[in-house]
Formats: sequence, C-alpha cells, structure tokens
Amino acid sequence: MSRVQLALRVADLEGSIAFYAKLFGTEPAKRRPGYANFAITEPPLKLVLIEGEPGEDTRLDHLGVEVASTEQVTAVTTRLRDAGLAAFEENDTSCCYAVQDKVWVTAPGKEPWEVYVVKADADTLGKSAAGAPEACCTGTATGEPSA
Repeated sequence: MSRVQLALRVADLEGSIAFYAKLFGTEPAKRRPGYANFAITEPPLKLVLIEGEPGEDTRLDHLGVEVASTEQVTAVTTRLRDAGLAAFEENDTSCCYAVQDKVWVTAPGKEPWEVYVVKADADTLGKSAAGAPEACCTGTATGEPSA
C-alpha cells in the first residue's frame, strides 16, 4: 500500500488536531510531544502535524509518499537517479517518531519530497547530525534537501 504524505508545520497543534479529526472523521494514529499523524483511509493520506512557533501561519513542511518496503524505496531511488534527479538517501534514520529508510528529492519550486518506509517506532522526533531537532523532516542536516 502506498499513500501520499502531507506534513504541515502548525502553530496550534491541539487546535489543528481537533480540526483534522473532525475533517477526516478519525483520531490521530500517533501523538507525541509537538507531533501528531493521521493515517487516513479515504482518501489514502498520511497527514503529519509538526508543532511550529506560536503565532506562525501554518506552512508546508514537506511532502512524501509512504511505501511498504525498503525494496520499494531502493527502486524509487534508482528510478529517480536514472531520470537525472539528485536523490539524497537516509537509511535507518530516526524521523517523526519512527525508524525509516527514505530518499529525498527537491522539486523545481524547492518543495522537498520524500519516499519512505516506516520500519519501527522511535522515542524521538529526530535530530540532525549537528543535533538540531526536526531536521529529519528536511532531507539533510542543514535543512536544505539536496537538489
């Protein structure tokens, strides 16, 4: 099973959780400090909410496609590179309270896309190589997905 992921950075996490629970008629599949995700069946969507700064408008954090296996991530990585796109791989990375294998690409408008598989649950949101929190959702330790 594959599904599109939409990750939003929101100032009011609790208000956003309440809104999206009503909008999609389901409760979050996972809630952690500063984080929630919804595994929506219809339409097939993984909605991720990441707590942003107070008073900040909601903004797109990143987009993704969740797949069922590491083999699918590897196949997508090969396909993207064969198509001439720069792809940044991360394997066994802790991101969004999950251990994942993934590949990142950046679209022409600089929107980051990931194709990923969740391998296990994790206790932390994730940290970059430099120790900065939330860098797991950007594609590199510097916050800029590779282009």
